[in-house]
Amino acid sequence: MATNAAAIKNIPAKMKTQTFLRFWRRFARNKLAVIALCFIIFQVIIALFASQLAPYNPYKGDFLATWETPNRFHWLGTDDLGRDVLSRLIYGARISISVGILSQLAVALVGVPIGAIAGLKGGWLDYAVMRVIDVLSSLPTILFYILLMVALGAGFRNLILAMTLTGWIGIARLVRGQVLSLKKMYFIRASRAMGAGNFYILKKHIWRNVISHVIVAVAIGIPNAMFAEAGLSFLGLGIPAPQASWGQMIGMYDSYIRTAWHLTVFPAIILALTMLSWFLVADGIRNAFDVRSNES
Repeated sequence: MATNAAAIKNIPAKMKTQTFLRFWRRFARNKLAVIALCFIIFQVIIALFASQLAPYNPYKGDFLATWETPNRFHWLGTDDLGRDVLSRLIYGARISISVGILSQLAVALVGVPIGAIAGLKGGWLDYAVMRVIDVLSSLPTILFYILLMVALGAGFRNLILAMTLTGWIGIARLVRGQVLSLKKMYFIRASRAMGAGNFYILKKHIWRNVISHVIVAVAIGIPNAMFAEAGLSFLGLGIPAPQASWGQMIGMYDSYIRTAWHLTVFPAIILALTMLSWFLVADGIRNAFDVRSNES
């Protein structure tokens, strides 16, 4: 009897493992997504160990080595203060990737509960939430970012806060739509008939059917957040100097593209490849969750 009880207790863990393995097999069929995931993991490792991998101090300049093009001492050249571009790119990965990931986690933490509760409760609460979303959605996103950053001031934390205040709208609308469709399902009605409350329904039924859409939305939102950070830093409203981010490096030296091309081209290439990788991974995740597309 004890053996049978232990076996029954381990069933949920085995089911989770099997579900993950099935998801990974479907994801691995997309070779571009796997390559992109490897590139992202490589970048994350570089960002985590930036202090050990960077050949020079990214904030310390050498006035005897200013405006150098790529050479054997400085593989990607130096800037106007003699700072090593490769070292600044490595340290910039910390900020650019952190902004993308942390902002989207914050967006999910805010948007998912709002969308789920509004969709499940309905009535005046749903109406009020949707009116707020409609008003905020009517503003151009970049203008909203600029207004918030002007009010809050440049900086890493304020950038995360601004992206959270603007980004929760989309994910809340997505989750609300999914909840409204799930509310009509018979298993939700059966749970209510048996006396289940809203929290139980959200935890046991809604969340497991919504999580795949949330993961895809977060994966798509990360490169968008990185691009927004680059744009704001380009305008001088994002990451302040002397901290290095890819967008800031592009913005500081865009006027020197003819005479010091390496200061703009290398950060732009890294940013573009990173954004492309995240989009490919998001596409792979979406296809892996879509069982019907995998069966066809």
